[in-house]
Amino acid sequence: MANAFDILERLISFPSVSRDGNRALIDWVFALLKEYGIDAKLFPNESGDRASLFASIGADGPGGVVLSAHTDVVPVDGQAWSSDPFTLREHDGLLFGRGTADMKGFVACALEAFINAKSHRTDPIHLALSYDEEIGCVGVRPMLCELKNAGLKPSWVLVGEPTSMAVATGHKGKTAARATFSGVATHSAMAPRGLNAIHMAADFLLELRKLQHELAERGHRDDGYDIPYSTAHAGLIQGGTALNIVPDSCVLDFEIRTVAGDNPDELLGRLTEAALKQQKNLQQHLPQAAIKIDVINAYPGLATPPEAPELGKLKALAAGTECKKVGFGTEGGLFRETFGVPVAVCGPGNMDQGHKPDEFVARSQIEICRTVLAQLLHPA
Repeated sequence: MANAFDILERLISFPSVSRDGNRALIDWVFALLKEYGIDAKLFPNESGDRASLFASIGADGPGGVVLSAHTDVVPVDGQAWSSDPFTLREHDGLLFGRGTADMKGFVACALEAFINAKSHRTDPIHLALSYDEEIGCVGVRPMLCELKNAGLKPSWVLVGEPTSMAVATGHKGKTAARATFSGVATHSAMAPRGLNAIHMAADFLLELRKLQHELAERGHRDDGYDIPYSTAHAGLIQGGTALNIVPDSCVLDFEIRTVAGDNPDELLGRLTEAALKQQKNLQQHLPQAAIKIDVINAYPGLATPPEAPELGKLKALAAGTECKKVGFGTEGGLFRETFGVPVAVCGPGNMDQGHKPDEFVARSQIEICRTVLAQLLHPA
């Protein structure tokens, strides 16, 4: 039968970096499932260079768990790896390769368990693999829309992001936005006659930092998180062409990550209101001044009641009975928003091991995941 370690070795060999697509990997998974008599449906993007995959086994009808994972990985550019990141390497019980932790380790275990369950399962089990999760949970959305319209009604969803096989039932939501500042260019010797777009961005950044301070001091709190409040963060700023030119354009990318008690639209609205006030003041002297804020991407947070009965068997099998919350985002919030069912996050490895050179997952973690999924999918 299928073996998770053999599958993982093959999965790692596909350089499914988000920017390059995942189609070769998905086509291989499609063929693997077909080999075991399992039909899958593909959900390709417009260009066809990437696709999501969905498959079901067991009885038709409502119910069953969805095993959910993304197949894209982050780039290796500029990272000092000790070996080829797309060739699985084992040393001292650790499995190295891009995506071993985030999250092809779980994909391999899920494929093994899914294929092996076909021979004895009567209740439905579903497998959902997506693309472009790393750039904002992009690829899973059209698949979820089609599945909902087709009448899919699962009982619950297991998202296999790396949690060291502990069960997580919550994560923050995220809104990523871009502020574009338009000023007036002139020679730097005549700087007061122009309008410096970088300075405009700096003034807006002060508003962002004020919001962050307020959230930390007086915002809603959820002590289940390492950072128990919502956060506002500026990640990228680009502007200017030469030191002796007052820049007329600047772009600032920022994000807001919210706990359940805070409304991301309200927080973004406050920043937008501050930007409009800034723009109005500047236009009194230079009508060309403009500030535009666009949402680049957003996904909802996850807040599954830890006592949800659908999670009982998973909690009994996983590492520890207490549910936790994770700081990183997942596709789980979109599944819960789409189907209104409990969603848990639980998978092998730790997110601290991902996104860095010599990414790894411990062999022992894969073994635990294999055992948990085999028992989880076995009829009671």
